[in-house]
Amino acid sequence: GPEKCALLTGELGFDAAIDYRAEDVRKALRQHAPDGIDVYFDNVGGDILDAALTRLAMHARVVVCGAISQYNNATPVKGPSNYLSLLVRRARMEGFVVFDYAKRYAEAAQEISGWIGAGRIKVKEHVVRGTVDDFPETLQMLFRGENVGKLVLELS
Repeated sequence: GPEKCALLTGELGFDAAIDYRAEDVRKALRQHAPDGIDVYFDNVGGDILDAALTRLAMHARVVVCGAISQYNNATPVKGPSNYLSLLVRRARMEGFVVFDYAKRYAEAAQEISGWIGAGRIKVKEHVVRGTVDDFPETLQMLFRGENVGKLVLELS
């Protein structure tokens, strides 16, 4: 909701945030990215990806890392209906699987921890204290959007 958007733009320093549950995403993208989106990192798929595709800048890059909106579908996975935006904007869409970069994890950890130490990246954790039995319910918090930051189950 609005409190999460305020956290993102205030404490965490993002330029803008969109509450996809309460706002018209296409309208908000027009407002916040009037010159188009240069890089879109997608973990959601579905309608949100379609909205982003309508706002691509020339030579944009779309990185597909997940499609959480499609994971529990009883029907076949819905592909992007606005894929022709890739053609019109001469954009690229490419899959990204973190395991492809396993050999560089240590390098990434060192660089990212430097950014965190320098304050260039701010880290937020949502800690749930419980037992292994609490894992399924804690995991569901991700899908309900109840966590703020990295969700951690701290075992007691």
